[in-house]
Amino acid sequence: MEIKGKFDHFNINVLDLDKSIDFYKKALGLKESHRKVAEDGSFILVYLTDERSGFLLELTALRDCEEPYDLGSNESHLCFRVEGDYDDIRAYHRENGWICFENDEMGLYFIHDPDDYWIEILA
Repeated sequence: MEIKGKFDHFNINVLDLDKSIDFYKKALGLKESHRKVAEDGSFILVYLTDERSGFLLELTALRDCEEPYDLGSNESHLCFRVEGDYDDIRAYHRENGWICFENDEMGLYFIHDPDDYWIEILA
């Protein structure tokens, strides 16, 4: 059997939903597509879109979570290819204190969100 599919979304858990939505809007230009709220209020799912690729970033806020998530040593990350002047975008990310790692030889850098998830930035 051959299975065909396409990526739909990627989920991350966030501690402060509003702070995370604001970060992804300012740092990467993402916008809220839609949200789901549990009937019992135990969680909220917010889906962010780049309005171009069809891929969604799902932010999950759990009502009872009050401590930062332990991300461990997992090196998984999101990657965004930016359009426009790469150096200007990098300067903007630097000015906001979002850059957490740079590798000039490879032509990339990483920013981190309020929950310390890393996002690779490519031109």
